[in-house]
Amino acid sequence: MAKTYKIRKGLDIKLKGEPLPEMKGQISAKYFVLRPDDFFGIIPKLKLKKNDTVKRGEVVYFDKNIPEIFFTSPVSGKILDIIRGEKRKIIEIIIEADEKDELVKFDITNDFTDNPELLKNILLASGAWPLIKQRPYGIVANPNDKPRDIFISFFDSAPLTADFDFILKDKKEQINTALKALKNFTGSKLFLNFKKDSKLVDIIDNKGDYEINYFDGPHPAGLVGVQINHIKPVNKGDIVWTINAADLVIVGNILLTGEYYPERTVALSGSEIKNPGYYKIVAGSDIKEIIKNNTENNNYRVISGSVLTGRNVSDNPSLGFFDTTITVIPEGNHYEMFGWAAPGLNKLSNSKTFLSALIPNKKFEIDTNLHGGERAYVVTGEYEKVCPMDIYPQLLVKAVITEDIDKMEQLGIYEVIEEDLALCEFVCTSKIEVQSIIRSGLELIRKEMS
Repeated sequence: MAKTYKIRKGLDIKLKGEPLPEMKGQISAKYFVLRPDDFFGIIPKLKLKKNDTVKRGEVVYFDKNIPEIFFTSPVSGKILDIIRGEKRKIIEIIIEADEKDELVKFDITNDFTDNPELLKNILLASGAWPLIKQRPYGIVANPNDKPRDIFISFFDSAPLTADFDFILKDKKEQINTALKALKNFTGSKLFLNFKKDSKLVDIIDNKGDYEINYFDGPHPAGLVGVQINHIKPVNKGDIVWTINAADLVIVGNILLTGEYYPERTVALSGSEIKNPGYYKIVAGSDIKEIIKNNTENNNYRVISGSVLTGRNVSDNPSLGFFDTTITVIPEGNHYEMFGWAAPGLNKLSNSKTFLSALIPNKKFEIDTNLHGGERAYVVTGEYEKVCPMDIYPQLLVKAVITEDIDKMEQLGIYEVIEEDLALCEFVCTSKIEVQSIIRSGLELIRKEMS
């Protein structure tokens, strides 16, 4: 029987620029960007080089540690450029699309039902395998492991993000095909988690094959890490897989058609967008033109993902591999003298310091200004108010900073990834970069455990 979990700790950040539930069109890009940094836990090794032609679904690079994990092209065209950073690290692979749409067709004639090895080979060969993430660490799942459970969240509670009830309402066949397939990977049931009163649950066939739960409350109720913590926490030695509900469409499409086509319905949102709404767009697409034609001025930041956890792609605007939201907000590159002393009627503050606290339902237009630099890191109790997980978040961050592995394990490092503590970073008086600290701790633990 379905169970409803009430999340009491958290924070709903009310911002202007919510996407209207309307399809605005389809974005057809000329250039596409692949970023290996979208995937934690892999070392990219190129299979193609600059100026090589590539088909949709053809391998562009693979993981050096687990060579069977492929990363394939979302379009057919030419490798226009490969941008490298320090120590020749691959930063971006830029593909110029052609109009031929040549593709690699994957063999789906054999029945993958009750055949996890065949299914695994299809997902690996097509490049869809990296859609599956592993807890702990939040890395690309190892195909040689068998997970304890698989968790899927069917909603995103972060501000200005896509409404899954809207973007997935017409994807019943793909979603059910993907769920039926993924069930082969675990001896346990799949955990499907919906927001309270969601209509998406109606498109799920054979509901008895899954464990369905509902979550009610403020952000981060929609984060799969929070849901795992409430249902069946990750302990040391456990392996749990997760996949975004929007990514089920890509997996289902491969198993139905034999084609890799990472198209998404994406929310274009934020206070700088004149007409927020939804667009169909392929992962990696260049989004310069759609942003340029939909903004009031030029002083803005483009974020692939949510305002809390997304990547700043202003220099080369493109859609990240996992993202279902593009957010555009004002750039905070101005100096604000005595900002803390002003009444703050239009300032967002979780501490209720400003007059804006007297208007509880007010929506704000925030920019990227940090309103000060990093300060002394003191215990304030702010983290605990917005973190509904059964951990001590501030003590965990301190343990990571001091690289105390024993304390990190005791305080719950295996249960979190960056996004789970993004609200802690947002409310932090000390301006500590909590998410990057947590990632460094996860990498340290992974290195020690390997």
